[in-house]
Amino acid sequence: MTESIRLNRIGTVFSGLSFPLSPSRAARECGDVTVWLADGSVTVDEVLRDSHTDRFASSEDLELEFLSLLPRSAVGEPFQSDGDA
Repeated sequence: MTESIRLNRIGTVFSGLSFPLSPSRAARECGDVTVWLADGSVTVDEVLRDSHTDRFASSEDLELEFLSLLPRSAVGEPFQSDGDA
């Protein structure tokens, strides 16, 4: 599955997987997907390498872990939204 997507579409990639699954299996199945971030791009595999989770029960679990592993700069500049005020 080689493709490039914007970060806000990562859930569509994960929703096509069968759960439960391990981080290594998730990386095998969609690790080559390139995700475009505010500050560049990463592959799913590059992000999931830092996961310490044994197993994902759902696509929502995987998406939450993926997003939590990204640096803050991945989603935009700090202090540039009303939520940072």
